[in-house]
Amino acid sequence: MVYTDFTLRQVEKDFHLQIEEKIDLFANIVAIAPSDDIKKLLAENIPLALAINTEKARSEFLIAPTLLELRRRSPVPISLFSGTEFSISPEQGLTGYCDYLISLSKQQLRISAPVIAIVEAKNEDIKSGLGQCIAEMVAAQLFNELENNDIDTIYGIVTTGEIWKFLQITEQIVAINLTDYYITDIGKILGILINFIFSD
Repeated sequence: MVYTDFTLRQVEKDFHLQIEEKIDLFANIVAIAPSDDIKKLLAENIPLALAINTEKARSEFLIAPTLLELRRRSPVPISLFSGTEFSISPEQGLTGYCDYLISLSKQQLRISAPVIAIVEAKNEDIKSGLGQCIAEMVAAQLFNELENNDIDTIYGIVTTGEIWKFLQITEQIVAINLTDYYITDIGKILGILINFIFSD
């Protein structure tokens, strides 16, 4: 079993999690004014990615630029990993490759303090990516515990590039935000992401 095999029901059962659905979980987080560079880039990239309408186009033209903007704007050093193997506990199925991971460290050669797991939704189906994302978040929890990293909450994102759904896990409680955010509201997305970094 690998991350991509997990469904929402499976992670809930296998890892004894309590799933809580929340409306406007991050509503109070203030949007951050996007830079002129990301505004110009997305003005060109959004229609292009949506017209091509493949996972690869959405990843390259929407997700990666947003995460690079986060890296530039982050008030503390972070590292960004894409398509990296993150095998923490193969016997529990916590193994495989993550679409993206963000770590609270400037070290780029290896993952050292994962705080955000990001899953690209397959076939534009956000719901089907929730199990995979939560499994990666559980793996990040376990990794931080083994490394004695003092990180209480792990965050997760399932995204099509156009739509962004945010999650968080603290101990055994997973909160899934029922409110979706769209890439056209890049300021709010950046505000939430920076809040994730600051909260730890």
